[in-house]
Amino acid sequence: MVAYQLVIKKKALEFVNALPSKSQRIVIEKCKTLADDPFPGLGDKEIIQRKGHKDICRLHISRSYTAFYKIYKDEKIVKILDITTIEQAHKIYGRF
Repeated sequence: MVAYQLVIKKKALEFVNALPSKSQRIVIEKCKTLADDPFPGLGDKEIIQRKGHKDICRLHISRSYTAFYKIYKDEKIVKILDITTIEQAHKIYGRF
């Protein structure tokens, strides 16, 4: 049973579609795990602690990519806001 519906923004989907097929498969499979357990805690999910930007989480994907997402508890939705390389993710933390 899937607890949360996954929604992915167009920009994130375009990034995934531009990846090599093996990387696409890895990123998609990892993002799908958010449907069952999107909440940060142990492992590769955590809340980004930035003033004025609460409730944004990140998911590390195979030491190569990062997905930024938001959990909408009442609606049972996880919205993937962006997916990027680890290197780019470190540069954009300030946006969230």
